[in-house]
Amino acid sequence: MFMTTIAPTTSRLRDLRQNVLAGLTTSFALVPECIAFALVAQLNPLMGLYGAFFICTITALFGGRPGMISGAAGSMAVVIVALVVQHGAQYFLATVVLSGVIMLLFGALRLGKLVRMVPHPVMLGFVNGLAIVIAMSQLEHFRVESPAGPQWLQGGALAIMIGLTLATMLIVWLLPRVTKAIPPALAAILGVGLVTYLSGLHTRTLADMAQIAGGLPPLHWPSVPMNLETLRIIGPYAVLMAIVGLLETLLTFNLTDEITASRGQPNRECLALGAANIVSGLFGGMGGCAMIGQTMINLGSGGRSRLSGVVAGGMILLFILFLSPAIERIPLAALAGVMFVVAQETFAWDSLRVLGKVPRSDALVIIAVTIITVLTDLAVAVLCGIVITALNFAWQHAREIRADRREEADGSRTYLPQGTLFFASTTHFLDLFDTANDPQQVTLDCRHLRLADHSAIAAVQTLAERYVRAGKTLRVVALSQRCSQLLERAGLPQVA
Repeated sequence: MFMTTIAPTTSRLRDLRQNVLAGLTTSFALVPECIAFALVAQLNPLMGLYGAFFICTITALFGGRPGMISGAAGSMAVVIVALVVQHGAQYFLATVVLSGVIMLLFGALRLGKLVRMVPHPVMLGFVNGLAIVIAMSQLEHFRVESPAGPQWLQGGALAIMIGLTLATMLIVWLLPRVTKAIPPALAAILGVGLVTYLSGLHTRTLADMAQIAGGLPPLHWPSVPMNLETLRIIGPYAVLMAIVGLLETLLTFNLTDEITASRGQPNRECLALGAANIVSGLFGGMGGCAMIGQTMINLGSGGRSRLSGVVAGGMILLFILFLSPAIERIPLAALAGVMFVVAQETFAWDSLRVLGKVPRSDALVIIAVTIITVLTDLAVAVLCGIVITALNFAWQHAREIRADRREEADGSRTYLPQGTLFFASTTHFLDLFDTANDPQQVTLDCRHLRLADHSAIAAVQTLAERYVRAGKTLRVVALSQRCSQLLERAGLPQVA
């Protein structure tokens, strides 16, 4: 009895420790990303950190996917740069609040299940594209501002930066072979930071990006006129932010489900994300969504429960309020090294091996979504991938429709088509009939034919009109009740 009591307690303590350390590791990775995204959007870096705190904490507490990390995301930051430049930060905060309302409505209408319509090749392209984006974004740490614009580091500064980055990557790769008591990313960040500080090496640190010290964010309604003109300005940006945020969240949600071999609640995640964005906007923070890089760090460090996300969000606030002097000493090389490993582990390397084995259309989707994600943004990439996949499906499905012919004892002819009649298959369907050489009486037996859309009804009507012009009669039989009513409404009295 004593032993069975001790074992569950030890297991719970181990899980608690693992999730706390995972959250701490993730918080270090959140800071530079959120600062960088705030700078991209031409906002105060603290707005990015406040957004990370609220969005990470709220989604961790109330979301539908424990273990997934959300924060102030770059994919949402890039779509509002023009708004900030033209109208200022207050209009941006109003946009964040409105985008949160749209996300709430999306979750309330239970539309999260729509992510199931995203094909697997699109998922592979999404993962590969974001892995490349994560890696490319780290290259900015190897640049410095100069009067002539951003320039690459030179000489000893570059050598130190590369050396520390490689050292970090080696620690992350090799430490798990020695011990799993501490997340390798956390050990790498703290270890490289401590060596840099004790040795007096001069290298770029978080302080070179921005000062992160601040106070508690005040509750503040955005200072914008409450009228239709404001809605006209912020509405399109809010819709775009919501679409991008929901897409990235739900795709990362699917990936997290796959990694953890568990099932989350997508609609609940959408509701939590919407509420988190509303709160963030009201407290002066950026908008955000799920972050695949930080999620991979959390999962790789053993974070599986809500606690890891809460710790990550809570640590961001502690960094701002109390720990900024220590955090600002962390070398950017250490954080870049960790993110390079994340990019390497996120990229679906198996997809390269299967490119020559899967259908060409699927290979095209994987490559196209990857490239479009890198060159534009996630929403455009996923939309293009879905459109390509849908068009290919329609083309392949349209070619499957066929028809058998049967000569009846009374001299009439019966056609028995099989397949789905829809917009892409109507031309092939009409070509199956020999209107000129058919007998006077023709029967269309639809027991194995499914009429999918209005184009199908129009095709049957066109076929009937061809027989009328030829002075012949077409009877349509064995239709479902719904299709029969549609055909009768379209003016086809021959339906039986």
